[in-house]
Amino acid sequence: MNRNTGPGRAGPLGGVVAGSSAATIEMVEAGLLLRQWRAEDAEDVHRACQDPEIRRWTRAPSPYRREDAVDFVTRLAPRAWTAGSGAPFAVCDAATGELLGSCGLVTMDPVLRSAEIGYWTAPWARGRGVAVRAGRALCRWGFEELGLHRIVWQAEIGNHLSRLVALRVGFQVAGELRLADPPHGGVPDGWVGSLLAADLSAEGDLSDGGRPEGGPAGSGSLQARRAALFAAPQPVLFARAPDGTELRLRQLHEPDLDPIVQACRDPESVRWTTVPDPYQRSDAEFFGYEYAPGVWRRGTGAVFVIADGSDRYAGIVELRISAADPLVGDLGFMVAPPARGRGYCPAAVVAVSAWGFTALNLVRIEWRANVGNTASRRAVEKAGFTFEGTARHALNHRGARVDAWIGALLPGDLGLATDGGSGPAAADSDPGPSPAGIRGTGGPADPG
Repeated sequence: MNRNTGPGRAGPLGGVVAGSSAATIEMVEAGLLLRQWRAEDAEDVHRACQDPEIRRWTRAPSPYRREDAVDFVTRLAPRAWTAGSGAPFAVCDAATGELLGSCGLVTMDPVLRSAEIGYWTAPWARGRGVAVRAGRALCRWGFEELGLHRIVWQAEIGNHLSRLVALRVGFQVAGELRLADPPHGGVPDGWVGSLLAADLSAEGDLSDGGRPEGGPAGSGSLQARRAALFAAPQPVLFARAPDGTELRLRQLHEPDLDPIVQACRDPESVRWTTVPDPYQRSDAEFFGYEYAPGVWRRGTGAVFVIADGSDRYAGIVELRISAADPLVGDLGFMVAPPARGRGYCPAAVVAVSAWGFTALNLVRIEWRANVGNTASRRAVEKAGFTFEGTARHALNHRGARVDAWIGALLPGDLGLATDGGSGPAAADSDPGPSPAGIRGTGGPADPG
């Protein structure tokens, strides 16, 4: 239910908002009250904005002082209403009046009849679907009362929780752009999405389950389910080698960099992959500090270090979501020379593939390697992959087109049940060079 009292209830964009500081504009929906900001909100705004997550992902001043909160509720928010440049709302509990967060329209364009949404949830109100409920109410009001044609959402790449909220509201998130004003300490790359009135998702749907593939990117879409996954830290997986060694598949740590340099200078690594030659410490640092974390931040897959029983670097396994098909994964790996011949690679590939099927809802994982890379082929076949043939000139290897062997693994190959072809029943683009050049090349593996 929307409640809008005061001048400017109906009319074109700008006419509704501009001059609205004298009006009382309120919305009550799904247990929330969205109202204009008041001077007495300053204390709660100040308390909420001490939260590191709000400071990390927004352009709020850091450190956030009480005078910043006072300035926001008494000057910046009213000025946006008066100028018609925005419609900022306090989000409150409809029954108690407690402040729960912020949700508003910014950068409103009366010509395109477009606006951008922004929101944050106070730390004490998280986990209750506040941002989703407020976002739906705000967008519905924007379409019905302001006559908007489109609402835009933007966030820094890596802000998976904001992306999840946008998807649950009904936004179509299908692009990237360079941010004009990145948050403090953030990256300059952002996601962008858009919402039309017909896209607005139904009330009461706050889950991230549902359709496993295809269709609009709503709360039950594959995008939303993966946004929920990538909002959490990258997991640690476990595998057991044939000799009984327990392997940990984890994120890359600084002590792994020198072993990566040594592995990538190995003649077999240079022969079968596209690692820089000669491989430098700076190449490993780029991989460890930018490339590998960036894969998880973008939500396109994961890079796992294979660590032995003493947590020493033994190799890398990378699983990426195919840019051509969101239900297909691309596998790559490299095993360090001292760890070859011990069965580490097949064990690690099985563990990562099982994670891909159950967590990412993949239905097929593909492996490719230069024709002749028998160690890589033997490793994936031991892991359960089926060799499917040779693709002519399928890979670009150091400036030349070369033939590739192709293999694939399906959930059933690991004993995982499927739900009729849309993914494992148990489940809730070229990314550029990796440090080992492993994607699509099936690097040197375990010949034993």
